[in-house]
Amino acid sequence: MRLLNNDKSTSDGNRYPAIALIEFDSIAAGITAGDAMMKKAPLALLKAGTVQPGKYLVLIGGEVAPVEESYHEGLNIRPESVVDQVILPEIHNQVHDAIFGKKITAQLDALAIIETSTVAANIDAADAAVKGAEVTIMEIRLADGLGGKSFSIFGGKVEDVQAAVEIGVNRIQDKDITVHTTVIPRIDEQMASEVNQASHFFEINDNRNSGE
Repeated sequence: MRLLNNDKSTSDGNRYPAIALIEFDSIAAGITAGDAMMKKAPLALLKAGTVQPGKYLVLIGGEVAPVEESYHEGLNIRPESVVDQVILPEIHNQVHDAIFGKKITAQLDALAIIETSTVAANIDAADAAVKGAEVTIMEIRLADGLGGKSFSIFGGKVEDVQAAVEIGVNRIQDKDITVHTTVIPRIDEQMASEVNQASHFFEINDNRNSGE
């Protein structure tokens, strides 16, 4: 997914009060909608581009009111091409940072994973999970290299990561998507090392944007 930055990026430490993401099954629809969303209201951030398998994602961030206005404009452009969508007017800091590539490596009692067939659903589930349970988001992976799927990894005490999975899945239970989850009480040290490898999504896109 090629990232198109407008004015700001989170590299300067900024956090956006609200974010929204729309997932399209058509590249043409996604580009058209992204253009309309930027023209509708002043936004601090636009990240847009293709992901497997032939989907187009538009991610926006900024103050709550303009994000909401642009989000609804985007949904109205080609509604028949919208695969999934999410808007978080008060996004949790952990989710915000994980979306933009922050990854945490730590030795915790247990790990849990929520895997979804769409990106928007995973972001929504992760936000609900971390707001409702005492867990740490280790990583959120978004689409690239995953056939369009997404997953979030949570760490914490066994009972807390179990609660996080339940809360996250309940948040997206009305969506017509595929969901897989797991809770691992004591992950093997070597397996934990593999899990702690860098996120492909942002590693790939950072290289593209830097011309490497």
